[in-house]
Amino acid sequence: MRMRVGLALLVVFSLTHLMMAATGRLSGVITDNAGAVLPGVTVTATGPQRASMMSDERGRYTFVALQTGHYTVTAELTGFRTAQTEVDITNGAAVTWSPAIEVASLSESVTVTGESPRRNKRGRSAGVAGGVAGGITGSPTFRPETDIGTWPGARRAREGYAPITENPFRRVAKEPLSTFSIDVDTASYANTRRFLTNGNLPPVDAVRVEEFINYFRFDYREPSRGEPFSVATELAACPWNPAHHLALIGLQGRALPAGETPPRNLVFLLDVSGSMQPQDKLPLVQASMRLLTDTLRPQDRVAIVVYAGASGLVLPPTPGDRRSEIHSAIATLRAGGSTNGAAGIQLAYATAREHFDPNGINRVILATDGDFNVGVTSHEDLLRLIERERKSGVFLSVLGVGEGNLQDSTMELLADKGNGNYSYLDSVQEANKVLVREAGSTLVTIAKDVKIQVEFNPAAVSAYRLVGYENRMLQNEDFNDDRKDAGEIGAGHTVTAIYEIVPVGAESDRPLVDPLKYQPNPKPSVAPGSAAELLTVKLRYKAPNGDRSELISAVIQNRVEPLGGNLGFASAVAELGLLLRDSPHAPDASFDRLIARARQFRGADPNGDRAEFVKLAEVAAGLKKLDGR
Repeated sequence: MRMRVGLALLVVFSLTHLMMAATGRLSGVITDNAGAVLPGVTVTATGPQRASMMSDERGRYTFVALQTGHYTVTAELTGFRTAQTEVDITNGAAVTWSPAIEVASLSESVTVTGESPRRNKRGRSAGVAGGVAGGITGSPTFRPETDIGTWPGARRAREGYAPITENPFRRVAKEPLSTFSIDVDTASYANTRRFLTNGNLPPVDAVRVEEFINYFRFDYREPSRGEPFSVATELAACPWNPAHHLALIGLQGRALPAGETPPRNLVFLLDVSGSMQPQDKLPLVQASMRLLTDTLRPQDRVAIVVYAGASGLVLPPTPGDRRSEIHSAIATLRAGGSTNGAAGIQLAYATAREHFDPNGINRVILATDGDFNVGVTSHEDLLRLIERERKSGVFLSVLGVGEGNLQDSTMELLADKGNGNYSYLDSVQEANKVLVREAGSTLVTIAKDVKIQVEFNPAAVSAYRLVGYENRMLQNEDFNDDRKDAGEIGAGHTVTAIYEIVPVGAESDRPLVDPLKYQPNPKPSVAPGSAAELLTVKLRYKAPNGDRSELISAVIQNRVEPLGGNLGFASAVAELGLLLRDSPHAPDASFDRLIARARQFRGADPNGDRAEFVKLAEVAAGLKKLDGR
């Protein structure tokens, strides 16, 4: 009995001693060079004890009770140089360290050790991995597990991309109308950044030029009162072919005033199969979810559904202010098993429908590498499932992660048919952009089934080519068919499309057609009073819960202006995409000129997205030189 009492007293004494130990506080705010706060930075203090935490959505971190003594403190985030300092923690003192961490240089020279890069059947280098970005230094070596292209080794890596055949030039005399669905996905740009950061050129089919352009926001006129979006147009000389012109069509979605975001009914649908174990997959998804969770309000609800060999409800719909419960559920997630994606999707939609808010945002957010291999596996069955479920008013967003078996084409199709958007997360910083900084455009739909139809004036335009949007093309009769599905616009979103125009009198690369023998050859005619017009833009859209479309139209006059800020920067982004695709339609495209133009028209860049683009273009130029093209 005395021994038990003695042990109890010893335990009490030890706990009391620990509670009374001398401690101090360390806190701060992490920013980048431009002063923008950085969430998701790992801050580690190493000394008498070791403690680690991530900065929150405002870049803040706080160690409440560090034992006194000398510490080495580091701040680390993928894509940035590690910051480090030495601090002394004294009893009861509060120490502040708020570093501005620098973006890792993406323009470092790339050297190859060992054998020269292998080349694929299309003449493309198989890739040079490592050593160019994300803080990686030293001589890169060839890594077949991340070197993914259209060569046979891609079958081992299992990344899936839908083939893209670029839009050709079309003659106005024969095809005066061009019709397509808008696209607000951004996955292709972030995924390409992953390849370039690892020292590889992306496979050509991973590059969707419209997603490059729409990764960036542009300075378009705000919509008038009552309009869901405004329409902007520009016309200037084409930088990669001065004999041609570029016509820009820009949409600006109505932004929601602060405090007016509707209640959010969100269901996270998380792939926890064995393929999700690497740090750039499930752990990145968990960090991303924490960022979004910290922005939720009491009127918001969040649930978590997981799927692997089977699916299950990890967290029932929970009010957004019960963050500790949500964070605890996120922390319990582990990866393992095969992938039954269809069962998870069905459970996620059922959970969202059960708590459907007719005045709120009802959305399933699927996070996966897209590797569906159990259950419903065909694209057709998955798409039919998603198309049935979207009729309930619950939309689907898709977050792609990881490398090696990324099924890009599957995820793009699911988001398209689910009335949502597809983003690729290559870092916590990208997660902050998608889920926090641009949550309105990502989660709040203001118009659906948005279609564009352009009619070209044959008196001014000989031929035209839509740059990108190859998998969004529609038949001309689809424009007036309200049953035809099309793209969605989120609150505050900008959407940009670019046409390359061949003016009358200039040559195009489209072969001429022989004159007809059995019927009169068509002769262009122009409506009275429209000779000065270049083209007419018509747009159809529906309200998020509507079934009938509304019509908006605008006219571009045949008046070429000097490049402005919007078209100047957008053309630089498009030109990079064309170069990475080895486009036959831009033989005179130039890395040097597009980089200079991007710098000239960088404009306001509060989050550094445009500055990062310049550095990525520099890396791509270096890799192209290594590749011998």
